Amino acid sequence: MSSKSLFLCFTTCLILFSMNVFGAEATEFLVGGNKNSWHIHTSPNELNEWAEKERFRIGDSLVFKYDSKIDSVLRVDEEDYKKCNKSNPSKSYNDGNTKIKLDEAGPFFFISGANGHCEKGEKLEVKVLSQKHAGSVGGSSPSQAPKPSPKVLPRPVLTPANAPPSPVITPATAPTASTASSNAWVIGISTMAIMATLFVVAMV
Repeated sequence: MSSKSLFLCFTTCLILFSMNVFGAEATEFLVGGNKNSWHIHTSPNELNEWAEKERFRIGDSLVFKYDSKIDSVLRVDEEDYKKCNKSNPSKSYNDGNTKIKLDEAGPFFFISGANGHCEKGEKLEVKVLSQKHAGSVGGSSPSQAPKPSPKVLPRPVLTPANAPPSPVITPATAPTASTASSNAWVIGISTMAIMATLFVVAMV
């Protein structure tokens, strides 16, 4: 294999490996799940109930759609969020089609800038998962660990009095998500190391 071909092969493997590890694309979430959902709802907890059903990761974005003539979006800290204090926002938006990037893990707090709206439930708390928790298998919350399956024992079999008891067979333990993830990293890194070695040898 020529040096050029080997280099192309090495580069392709590097790109594919990077896409496999970091390939999860950022998602845009329309706040409330529907157009023009940034308003007063019948249920004061409706927006937060929507947010609790979603999984927000670093790099995702929130899209607020609303009537800019009567409403706005304020990003505030937790204390001002609880008190509906509009006087000290860290960011203020009033364009009617606001896109906010979630650039760090942790909670984000938003309230309406219209008088009386926050007090009636037009407010939103979004919790952004860290990279570790965002990669959890099956999309379950980190606090919700799967319950172990109960062991099923075989039915007793009648045997002569002097026969040894039958052994109890239990299911083999399945590999955990962390083990599978570790194996994927080991395979990927090993592949990269081999390709790098071949490339260096070919260039000598």
